Amino acid sequence: MYYECIPTTCTYCGCGCSVVLQVLDGHLVGVLPGKTNPVNEGSLCIKGWTSHEFVYREKRLKNPLVKKDGVFFETGWEEALDTVAGKLKKIKEESGADSIAALASAKCTNEENYLMQKLMRAAIGTNNIDHCARL
Repeated sequence: MYYECIPTTCTYCGCGCSVVLQVLDGHLVGVLPGKTNPVNEGSLCIKGWTSHEFVYREKRLKNPLVKKDGVFFETGWEEALDTVAGKLKKIKEESGADSIAALASAKCTNEENYLMQKLMRAAIGTNNIDHCARL
């Protein structure tokens, strides 16, 4: 049995609370508040306390899906990314960049959300980007 504690930042909002992930034999089993972070000072909100629960949910997507004739099919990453890129390019050509928007996820790191806004602003050419966990 191998137990480890991994300090990280809670992903639910922009506050920056410190959490410690409890990992047992390579599986995430719990979350504790970081004690020394001046933001949360050893406390967590209910979202922070339960932030690990989505990781092993049965309904969580594990592979990309592509919709064909109204039905979703599992596919590989290359086909999924080609499909998304092709459709975004077509929309941008036909309706302009501001016809595209993105909603980033609270389940991503700040760095991943930064990359999403960079994609939208630099590659797509729009400022239509929001985040579901903003305060």
